[in-house]
Amino acid sequence: MMRSFLSSGIHYQLLEDSEDRMFGAQAQREVSDGFVPTRRPYWITSATPRSRATTITSSIPKKSSNFPVKFEDMYGFTVEGNIDDVNVLNEVRERVREQGKVWWDLEASKGANWYLQPQISWNGEGISVASLKLSKLANTITLKRLIRKGIPPVLRPKVWLSVSGAAKKRSTVPESYYDDLIRATEGKITAATRQIDHDLPRTFPSHPWLDSPEGQASLRRVLVVYSFRDSDVGYCQGLNYVAALLLLVMKTEEDAFWLLAVLLENVLVNDCYTDNLSGCHVEQRVFRDLLAKKCPRIAAHLEAMEFDVSLVATEWFLCLFSKSLPSETTLRVWDVLFNEGAKVLFHVALAFFKMKEEELLQALQIGEVIDILQTTTHHLYNPDELLRVAFEKIGSMTSNTITKERKKQEPAVMAELDQRLRRLNMLKTNE
Repeated sequence: MMRSFLSSGIHYQLLEDSEDRMFGAQAQREVSDGFVPTRRPYWITSATPRSRATTITSSIPKKSSNFPVKFEDMYGFTVEGNIDDVNVLNEVRERVREQGKVWWDLEASKGANWYLQPQISWNGEGISVASLKLSKLANTITLKRLIRKGIPPVLRPKVWLSVSGAAKKRSTVPESYYDDLIRATEGKITAATRQIDHDLPRTFPSHPWLDSPEGQASLRRVLVVYSFRDSDVGYCQGLNYVAALLLLVMKTEEDAFWLLAVLLENVLVNDCYTDNLSGCHVEQRVFRDLLAKKCPRIAAHLEAMEFDVSLVATEWFLCLFSKSLPSETTLRVWDVLFNEGAKVLFHVALAFFKMKEEELLQALQIGEVIDILQTTTHHLYNPDELLRVAFEKIGSMTSNTITKERKKQEPAVMAELDQRLRRLNMLKTNE
């Protein structure tokens, strides 16, 4: 037997016998306001209600709201959630559609691609307004506000390339640069290429395109080419997830490559992905100190439990949340990341703790803390709520403040890594 419902514009199905579970209806797509959200049927994979669910008003019978369902998101990932999650996604997509109208209206009034004009750099304490034209300043403020509310998916590639500086970086080399690198690296084998080949099958294996020969070949080219562009970084696990998601958004390998390049060379802290991960270690120490300042009760509770935040935060920072958050939420975070810089990672990571403060304070075991945070991130389908907490509840954190924190932590990190290296060398000598 099959029951069908309509909720907030998405049609999904609850299947109540094994035969119905074997045959899903064909996916449909709806084009609205110039971009393509998915409109798909959903089906039950288990009849066991979930203990945690977000309650929102919908047209679904209340007793059905906790049924687990599988569905495909806008970027082709299969997601396991419940009907409340579906409703949240519908509401968010409707808000994105409404936000898209604002972008189109601005294009009509300011001219097409007004956001592609050279951007004003945000310094540590705000915008430097000396000698600025009012129209340019107004555009920058408008753009920042718009981006925090979400970039329409159809505009995301162009806007990312512009605000991140990737388009400017690409303009400094010959047009054939990426193709030349592909030809120059073809057939070459290095430690980086061997690790890339090992990681390809493990990169979002449930995604139909990324798990296909075509998808893996495309991802491999982007990662291999970058490993030759920057031999200091080469390849680090975590970049495979970042590059894969960039490919899904940007649609072309070359655009994905330049976004990856600007991330590693300009947006993120130096040495985050080098052999010793020194930059990542610095970020973890900075994050620990920021947690103590912004969420002192949680920090004190976790310290008493001897919980090391790097147990969860290392993956967040290396994968830029791509393995932790639903893809549509991750990309909303990346919208802001490309425009405002690496401080956004700290805002978002702190928001996870802030959103679950009371639950975390009740946790008595390290495993409970990890479970609360993983459950929270994996089911965070509402990026508007996440970003509201990240910027309103966490409060201001300037880039200058974070830079000072990094400089304070660097000596201790380098001393620790040096000591670790000496211990390893001693062990090798004794062998």
